[in-house]
Amino acid sequence: MGFSDIIEIKCQNCKTINRVSKSKIHNGLKPKCGKCKELLFMAKEPVVITDANFSEEIEKSSIPVLLDCWAPWCGPCRMLSPIVDQLAEEMAETIKVSKLNVDDNPQTAAKFGIMSIPTLLMFKDGKVVDKMVGVQPKASIVERLKKLN
Repeated sequence: MGFSDIIEIKCQNCKTINRVSKSKIHNGLKPKCGKCKELLFMAKEPVVITDANFSEEIEKSSIPVLLDCWAPWCGPCRMLSPIVDQLAEEMAETIKVSKLNVDDNPQTAAKFGIMSIPTLLMFKDGKVVDKMVGVQPKASIVERLKKLN
């Protein structure tokens, strides 16, 4: 078990950060919180990102992050949304999938120069390492995400 095999999962019950082996999860084991013993859940739906939680959820994430920058009025964003939801469920063990409403969170949108939506930002170790603008096929997104691990 190497360092890259470890992910951190925050307990939904007591908020303790737990270090868990990805290989044990892949082998079907259900991790429990070391403090309160509740089952740990990995996000199987996109995490909502705001200006307030960006640093905690993205910059400090122990696994790579896909950030979907979108707005509710954007037709192409609504077309991409089901794909982002599928990726959150399918890749929960290796990628944190998240969504940022650019209208409600202008500070973070400006920080990354989001001028067109949808924009997908890919983070590793808290830094942007890839960017895709516009509606993308799921296979193209998955291919780029695989390069992050």
